[in-house]
Amino acid sequence: MRRAEAAGAEGRRLLWRCRRGMRELEVLLERYAQGLTLEASAPEREAFARLLDLPDPQLAAYLLGQDVPGDPELAGLVRRIGRASAGGERR
Repeated sequence: MRRAEAAGAEGRRLLWRCRRGMRELEVLLERYAQGLTLEASAPEREAFARLLDLPDPQLAAYLLGQDVPGDPELAGLVRRIGRASAGGERR
């Protein structure tokens, strides 16, 4: 499988995993996921996948600014998602 095809399949899987019980979470996560491209590093995509593994209440606390992840990589990712939702850069 070519890299573009693999990234496309991975991107579709990540986008599907953005579906949540809370519409607010879906909007934030989908907006960020749509910005993930071939240029995104493998660690960044992996961190996003780990973030998507979290339960909705914890994810909401992070993304709505009520809590900060203890993992520095996830904390940075949460900040980037916040900037993306505010119309800023993805990175």
